[in-house]
Amino acid sequence: MAHAHAAVMQPPAAAEPGSGVYNEKLGMWIFLGSEVMFFTALIGSYIILRFGTPHPWAPPGVILNIPITAFNTFLLICSSVFMVKAYAAIADGKKHFLRANPSIPRDWRLWRWVDGGLKFWFLMTILGGSTFVGIQVYEYIHLAHNGFLPSGIKEGSHFGELVAQGVVPAATAGIYGSTFYTMTGFHGFHVTCGVISMLYLFFKKVLPEKYSEHDYRGVETIGLYWHFVDLVWIILFTIVYLI
Repeated sequence: MAHAHAAVMQPPAAAEPGSGVYNEKLGMWIFLGSEVMFFTALIGSYIILRFGTPHPWAPPGVILNIPITAFNTFLLICSSVFMVKAYAAIADGKKHFLRANPSIPRDWRLWRWVDGGLKFWFLMTILGGSTFVGIQVYEYIHLAHNGFLPSGIKEGSHFGELVAQGVVPAATAGIYGSTFYTMTGFHGFHVTCGVISMLYLFFKKVLPEKYSEHDYRGVETIGLYWHFVDLVWIILFTIVYLI
């Protein structure tokens, strides 16, 4: 156990002189810094447009499907946890998929005696991210079918009838549609890029077992990116779907 703990705490690569970290990690931190400014601009613009307008905003629960998006949020958080497990596994030298732990008695509680390695947890992360994107696409199709578009609400649609009834304010429908699709769309694009990157690493590095407890820079670097998009989504879910 002491050896496993020491392996987890060991850095994945030697630090570059001056920066204190290896180049891939430094590059990812710089990139994430630019992404922070990008999403801050989007979220700040949304807050100004929403709370600065004198007209009422459509209640989120009337147009948006909060329960399915809450499940999608939970799924993305779980995928972030899976990434942590993948990082811990390779830092401990566990390259395998699944294997039984002989030191623990076998029973119906598989999570106790089945030991997941890098291959398993990395694949689970990919599946979580892919499912998140799939549910978001389904949400977009459902919203568009009912008349909620980036340009606003389509006349004669289901949501158009709600506008005619006064349930959904017509004055802010256009701003609501454009800001919603812009913010969630850009975030979905980032998640998709993360899934594609992880698929590349999975087939090129993880499956051939090219990572080891001495060098797992790719896992840590993509992990930083994945945790970032997870954090951004929690903020977006809160201000767009719940407030």
